[in-house]
Amino acid sequence: MTNPLDDADFLTAPAPRDCAIRFFREVTPDRPRAEIQAAELIATALGIYEATIDGKSISSSVLDPGWSSYEWRLPYQTWDVTDLVRDGVGPMRFELHLGNGWYRGNLGFEGANINYGDRIGVCAALRITYADGSVQTIATSEDWSARESDTVRNSLYHGQTIDARLRGAGAELPVEILDVDRARLFSQNGPPVVRHESIRPVSINRSPSDNVLVDFGQNLVGWVRVRVRGPRGTKVIIRHAEVLENDELGTRPLRAAQATDEFVLSGDDDVFEPTFTFHGFRYAEIQGWPGELDPDQLEAVVVHSELRRTGSFECSDLLINRLVENVVWGQRGNFLSVPTDCPQRDERLGWTGDIAAFAPSAAFFYDVADFLDDWLRDLRVEAEHTGGRFVPVVVPDALKYAHYDGDFSFPEIGPTAIWGDAAVWVPEALWRAYGDRERLAAHYPAMVLHLESVRRMLSPDGLWERGFQFGDWLDPDAPPENAAAAKADPHVVATACLYRSASFAAEAATILGLEDDASQWTDLAQTTRRAFQEHYLRDGRIQSDCTTVYALAIHFGLLDEIDRAQAGERLAELVRVSRYRVTTGFAGTPFVTWALSETGHIDEAYRLLLERECPSWLYPVTMGATTVWERWDSMLPDGTINPGEMTSFNHYALGAVADWIFQVVGGIRPLEPGYGRILIQPRPGPGITWASAHYTSRAGDIDVSWTLDDGSFALVTTIPDGGLAKIVLPNGTTHHVTGGTHRFTQSLSSLAEPG
Repeated sequence: MTNPLDDADFLTAPAPRDCAIRFFREVTPDRPRAEIQAAELIATALGIYEATIDGKSISSSVLDPGWSSYEWRLPYQTWDVTDLVRDGVGPMRFELHLGNGWYRGNLGFEGANINYGDRIGVCAALRITYADGSVQTIATSEDWSARESDTVRNSLYHGQTIDARLRGAGAELPVEILDVDRARLFSQNGPPVVRHESIRPVSINRSPSDNVLVDFGQNLVGWVRVRVRGPRGTKVIIRHAEVLENDELGTRPLRAAQATDEFVLSGDDDVFEPTFTFHGFRYAEIQGWPGELDPDQLEAVVVHSELRRTGSFECSDLLINRLVENVVWGQRGNFLSVPTDCPQRDERLGWTGDIAAFAPSAAFFYDVADFLDDWLRDLRVEAEHTGGRFVPVVVPDALKYAHYDGDFSFPEIGPTAIWGDAAVWVPEALWRAYGDRERLAAHYPAMVLHLESVRRMLSPDGLWERGFQFGDWLDPDAPPENAAAAKADPHVVATACLYRSASFAAEAATILGLEDDASQWTDLAQTTRRAFQEHYLRDGRIQSDCTTVYALAIHFGLLDEIDRAQAGERLAELVRVSRYRVTTGFAGTPFVTWALSETGHIDEAYRLLLERECPSWLYPVTMGATTVWERWDSMLPDGTINPGEMTSFNHYALGAVADWIFQVVGGIRPLEPGYGRILIQPRPGPGITWASAHYTSRAGDIDVSWTLDDGSFALVTTIPDGGLAKIVLPNGTTHHVTGGTHRFTQSLSSLAEPG
């Protein structure tokens, strides 16, 4: 099968490594430009590219074509450029700017210096259709010209240097052709990265060291766009960070990432926008600014993958509302081409554990069907190219190319619970949200690979007790220097996760009509459940006796009725003993409020959610956080940054509680995948007197609002036209309704805790 870039060459040039390359060609159309009926540009790059026609950008996207598993999947993009090409007369100038991006980005931590290749390249074809039906194609070839651009330094981690004196005047370069396997090319199905809103400074002050500090009021991902005029050759330097420490820029969490942009002025009016990098920041330190800095000369440009907002939530507690918005901002900043762990330090990798925990929440706030489907296809191909041995802990799996500095060594990774379970849990979240059977089938082979790799790791007792585990990563009781030192036994966690994954794989196989597979995964799930109960459950206690193991056992369904009730009591007791502080890490946090509410302990779940002392979900909000932190105490109460070598102020994993907030407090749940039938079941609890939730499902808009007032509970819900919904009121009363708006009330005296 041919693709539209078969006749286009991948162009490169021997420019300095840090310099972005400018390829260009002037083309005379075969017909007058007014006779152009349609025109499209198809392009891709090993690196990142920007395309212009007659000096105008061909699209609103940036950082194209994004990051993928380059070795096997390289997306090309198709843009409608009819208006650009038709506008004007005579020859047109076609330009492609090429930067390092993720392909040659020295990615990774601890000096890993990860690159996919030594040479970047760009490939494009402009296809013009005229009114008479004739077609003209202008493709990249050795006939093109190349020059060094005004971007003399470009790095995702370190930043970009733009020298306005070099615009249109860079050194000429010989054009060379890269030999690239075209079999890896495919039409991009994930959304592009685009600019969203721009944010003006909320304050500009001087730091104790007399540097200019700009506060944009929101931790975001993108860059600062600058409008400036000053003496030719003046250098303006902008450093970025998420927080301040001692009223100075808090750069220690960036580790080796410099996060610094430099702009060299032309002497005229200059506009600088560093689109070959991105930063995670709220604060910017500015040096070298000519004259007085006017706030109108700066704006923070927010960038992330193009996603349609689908969900919102508000309630009577303003801190919870800020927490929810923090989760949204964390998702926005980390859904940039791939779902990353953080957007600011020398990492920014597609850690599978983070998205395994967060996928259900992600699917409420935004339509992530295409975004996560594309990433899961990378996951599958990366897992297959381990020889089927395991699902990598990052996707794309850049870590396989790491060359660490000094004595550091990354643990030997094989199948891992939660991280590897992303192969199952992310498709599960997408299935529940969207009900897309075709995509479930596409993701199913990776589920099989993961479960087969885990099955090889099981002990004779049927427990997952072999191999490396992250466990309940970032347990708040773990010391800052050892994020894996959790209270929860990692083997208990792993075995519980295996049960959940095998159970959904059995469900998926049944949906797909794979009866033999469904039988074997059902057998594995049942065997794992029996082994868990036999070896980890004693007299109503689960081995390691901490909140995480009870949360997993209850929510995943590992316990029989009596043991489940006892586990719920013990979990609630542990939550009370901890004075409603959070005691879970990555493994337990998404499920602890679920386990409490599912066992009749809704009051404890609410009090856990509403606690403000550290560690808690609201502690960072009280400290001024505008995104979710990596650690519960990424910033200590005295305003200093956590002493651990690893901390970030924009990590969505611990924000996975948003799924419970939406479904239990807000009360919107799918009764069938894709909301073919809907469950409306808000569960009020202490501390919140009203809540409102909205979700745009595949079936249509769903709205719920409830209030507790004057001794009564009132519910108003709107169901999509033609939809079917089951309404369960807090006292257990059930109603079945169809599309439209429905109202229900009941007295508080009739409220009973449903099981």
